[in-house]
Amino acid sequence: MSVDDQPIKKPFRWHILVFLAPAFLVYTAFMIVPLAGTLQLSLFRRIDQQLVYVGLDNFRMLFGDPRWSVNFWNALWNNVWFFIIHMLVQNPIGVLLAALLSSPTLRFRAFYRTAIFVPTVLSFVIVGFVWKLILSPLWGVAPSLLNSVGLRSLFAPWLGKEEYALTALSLISVWQFVGIPMMLIYAALLSIPDEVIEAAEMDGITGISQFWKIKLPLILPSIGIISILTFVGNFNAFDLIYTAQGALAGPNFSTDILGTFLYRAFFGFQLQLGDPNMGAAIATMMFLIILAGVAVYLFAIQTRLRRYQF
Repeated sequence: MSVDDQPIKKPFRWHILVFLAPAFLVYTAFMIVPLAGTLQLSLFRRIDQQLVYVGLDNFRMLFGDPRWSVNFWNALWNNVWFFIIHMLVQNPIGVLLAALLSSPTLRFRAFYRTAIFVPTVLSFVIVGFVWKLILSPLWGVAPSLLNSVGLRSLFAPWLGKEEYALTALSLISVWQFVGIPMMLIYAALLSIPDEVIEAAEMDGITGISQFWKIKLPLILPSIGIISILTFVGNFNAFDLIYTAQGALAGPNFSTDILGTFLYRAFFGFQLQLGDPNMGAAIATMMFLIILAGVAVYLFAIQTRLRRYQF
């Protein structure tokens, strides 16, 4: 083979590294380094004013020591319930609202989209404080509103009862964030080619059957992405619980989730002294739980949803 027939070696594109470097440095400084520091801190314990390497002992205490395990398993179960409420209520409502808003015959669609999405940009402090006022049995408007429609007997101090408090806060969070899955699904519905819809209509598939048979399978990848975002967001939740119920996540820790448990363990609260090492162990468990959920989605679910993508 002559010299002229040899393939030309392409020069390395150094400008790609130049463009990626700022984002990589910022992400490393604010995400990777703190994460590594947290993982390292979880393997140590302060004994006699000195940090001593204890390996996995902090995790053994977290799982088996009654001083820590009772609150940990309670917070984990509450977090799971918090996530279930969002999956069973928020995301189906978001899909329903997106389907209604995508109807070409619906008037004032822009107004409805804006009105539903506005709560997502509100501060957690505002949302928590306002809903505590609304649901207060003393000065809230909820009792009078229910009384005006003859349902006063249904009212209860939902945020003050152990069996209702977490579900009530979950539904408040659903009200605040239902606009996000709505907008994502709405965008996915609009991206469906007109040729597909026209072909379905020619075959006599219209209305609700068209949504179930044609549109829903095509937006399954978007629903999968929303589900994993919901999972990550719920297991990182903290602000709403802390604003509405305080660091103790009352009543009687019935609204305690991993975020509030981590806050009390790391920084301490009232008579409880902070323990950064146990707090780091809790944060590490939160990271591993989220990592496991994302891995299951990426390797077990997303690969099956690709068949529906264009």
